[in-house]
Amino acid sequence: MANTAIVTDSNSGISVAEGKDLGVAVVPMPVHINGKIYFEGDGLTEEFFYEQQRSGADIFTSQPAPGDITALWDRVLEDHDELVYIPMTAGLSNSYATACILAQDYDGRVEVADNRRISVTQRHSVMDALKMARSGMDAAAIRRTLEEQAYDACIYITVDNLKYLRKGGRVSGVEAIAGTMLNIKPVLEIYGEKLNAVGKVRGMKAAREDMLRRLRADVEGRLKPLKDAGRLAVKIACSQVSKELLEDWRAQVQAAFPDFPPVTGEPLTLSISTHTGPGALGCGAVRV
Repeated sequence: MANTAIVTDSNSGISVAEGKDLGVAVVPMPVHINGKIYFEGDGLTEEFFYEQQRSGADIFTSQPAPGDITALWDRVLEDHDELVYIPMTAGLSNSYATACILAQDYDGRVEVADNRRISVTQRHSVMDALKMARSGMDAAAIRRTLEEQAYDACIYITVDNLKYLRKGGRVSGVEAIAGTMLNIKPVLEIYGEKLNAVGKVRGMKAAREDMLRRLRADVEGRLKPLKDAGRLAVKIACSQVSKELLEDWRAQVQAAFPDFPPVTGEPLTLSISTHTGPGALGCGAVRV
């Protein structure tokens, strides 16, 4: 019997199918579209999601049903002594708090880690946890390590259209109308437990430059020890953009950080894209 299993949710960007290939169990996040429930990474495609979003569908996400979580944990624990569950950051969902309550019934066999991450950086946490499990670390030690390293990452995002932030309550209707008229692009930061607006500029070109400036400040500031140790990677993210735009953004980020390994990235998860809409671009850094 293998000792420690790793379980996450699809906010990590890992689908149920990919998780099986990686050796990670994945709880798919519910996505509500016009009153019907779909599951991210388990039958719900990005193409369908963005098609519905552009058509004006009523879309929101929710945390997984407790029974779905425990059913997956029970299956995993049939073949493992214990598991580490890595949900999305507690600051953006009640998933972590719910999981902690559920874990109380498992006699210490389930450790729930608040890694304070989502999307690209959460995915790295999962992969780090998998390496630690395979090296023989127990669940409690893996959880402690993930929480100690939780802030060794950052993500900046800008959006193409303010209407999705307005629908999600992130900006007011007046701000959205004025911002659209003036071509205002917000710069959002996901750091730790919050999604915050940290800047407003005019035009996507300025937004891209602002994100890079902020990312550079992190890399040369609080993340510099990781950079100097060769333990930091720069990443990009997006929500349904053209291949040409994605490659242009990747090249711009790489040029801004020429001393780093090749820049790679992943699509933003649907929990984020529900608020950003299609056309969002992001960049960030994460411990490796």
